[in-house]
Amino acid sequence: MDDSDSDNGRGDGGRADSSRAYSGRGDSFRVGADHFELDGRPVRLLSGALHYFRVHEAQWGHRLAMLRAMGLNCVETYVPWNLHEPRPGELHDSTALGRFLDAAHAEGLWAIVRPGPYICAEWDNGGLPYWLTAEVGARARTRDETYLAHVERWFARLLPQVVSRQHDRGGPVIMVQVENEYGSYGSDQVYLTRLTELLRAHGVTAELFTSDGPEDHMLTGGGVPGVLATVNFGSRAREGFAALRRHRPEGPLMCMEFWCGWFDHWGTRTVVRDPRDAADALREILECGASVNLYMAHGGTSFAGWAGANRAGDSLHDGTLQPDVTSYDYDAPIDEHGRPTEKFHLFRKVLAPYADTPLPDPPPPLPALTAPATARFTDRVALDTLADALGTPETEHAVPPTFEDLGVDRGLVRYTVDLPGPREPYPLTVRGLRDRAVVHIDGLPAGILTEDAPTLPEPVAGPARVTLWTESLGRVNYGPRLGEPKGVTGGILHERQYVHGVRAVGLPLTAFDTPAPVRDLPADTGPLPGATGLHRGTLTVHDPGDADLELPGWGRGFAWINGFCLGRYWGIGPQHSLYVPGPVLKEGTNEVWVLEVEGAGGAGEVRLR
Repeated sequence: MDDSDSDNGRGDGGRADSSRAYSGRGDSFRVGADHFELDGRPVRLLSGALHYFRVHEAQWGHRLAMLRAMGLNCVETYVPWNLHEPRPGELHDSTALGRFLDAAHAEGLWAIVRPGPYICAEWDNGGLPYWLTAEVGARARTRDETYLAHVERWFARLLPQVVSRQHDRGGPVIMVQVENEYGSYGSDQVYLTRLTELLRAHGVTAELFTSDGPEDHMLTGGGVPGVLATVNFGSRAREGFAALRRHRPEGPLMCMEFWCGWFDHWGTRTVVRDPRDAADALREILECGASVNLYMAHGGTSFAGWAGANRAGDSLHDGTLQPDVTSYDYDAPIDEHGRPTEKFHLFRKVLAPYADTPLPDPPPPLPALTAPATARFTDRVALDTLADALGTPETEHAVPPTFEDLGVDRGLVRYTVDLPGPREPYPLTVRGLRDRAVVHIDGLPAGILTEDAPTLPEPVAGPARVTLWTESLGRVNYGPRLGEPKGVTGGILHERQYVHGVRAVGLPLTAFDTPAPVRDLPADTGPLPGATGLHRGTLTVHDPGDADLELPGWGRGFAWINGFCLGRYWGIGPQHSLYVPGPVLKEGTNEVWVLEVEGAGGAGEVRLR
């Protein structure tokens, strides 16, 4: 930005300059007394949330250009620790954040980074690694030294990507968050202070901030003295900012999460917000003279089974598990396919007066699949064959081990136990089941158990072999049950008697990350669509582009194309197809796998449209 831009857009409603984000090294961004400032001039942040880990990397540039076209000058992203460190000391795609920030820089956007360590984001375990919460339990997100030692080690690896791209070094990063909505969870001010000091010690010179709901207990629990406080809400901006001002009389006003849509749970209806209502709420924020971050500007997809879950029932979020769907479309202004919606065009009209130059046109849409295709399945590999070949070594335990005990973050665990006999038929109950188990008795299907219905409808006589195929439907990402273990966390009861000598095998989704061993597995049967097991087949594609994979007649499981895990499908809806990014497909023959867990018994066709 040059001096000629200094007064553009000032005046009406506290309007501040929101021109192209930066001109490089030398610009000074800071939190002023009443505004954000760039080289001493007021500036308004018009930001949008876009999670790099929910968008195929080949499409980052297009999505960022869509943000610019909507009238935004900044992009915000979380960082999921569990994605990048799936096991202690084992890093996965550890430079992805830096590459995304470089892409934002190239598009001329500022960047806000929210590194956690906890992020919520409707992401498995709120972004905390399962092995971490298994070790520290309720001491996560506190001053506990064991927990903080893990955080410090992680930040030492992560933060150099942020530090080297800070605004005072010519990069896009202007702000970094301390924790995330901590006031909704805890009140350990020692912990928040330690995190603040840790960020500074690792070289973060960008402005720090916190974000919380506009309620007294949240603002007092989540705020840090001397650090900018922002608020999160979806409507009634004046009330929200008034609550913030009661706690922070000075400092820029910012809604760090303007919830312009919402997320969905399996088995419920899709949540939709009226576009005009959302646009009016955005207008109210700007009329308050505030900055804003649209959550979400573009939601994307929780690929590879990383969708989280919530607990319903009461204000404590301690009730029935509500797993999140794979799509994170969020009813956002830019939909899951990257297309502008009515909300996009209305937001663009609201935001345009706050720009110093005419907004760029939206970029051309990315190619879409032009001709539908139907999968041709060649064979099926049984679940037992998969577990024995790709799973963890089978071990025997006095009581059932959890997913955490077996080192499984996402996927399945097979529990096997032999009931003694002879004995009369008794009820079979699984205590502490998380989250869902398909039960076989002597190899025959016997029912499906859940947390709320943990007893088989028909009694079981002994002797008998009981097999439980148990799946994690997503770890809780918000509330006091964050970090709860998965699998069978209590025991298996026959009548009121525990059954011991439980054999367990973990089948993590990561077992499918390397395609060659999966291809080499011998088939148990020919094609039998809808039955449990891994169905292997092909799709013939012409002119590949963005598409949807439809799975009518299937029950519940996961799907892959060319080794790329699209995520979980489930016949109960509301999501009835899986988004397929165009770069995943190729001209000609494409490999498709469907891991069916429940067995629907339907037609089991798979269509690409």
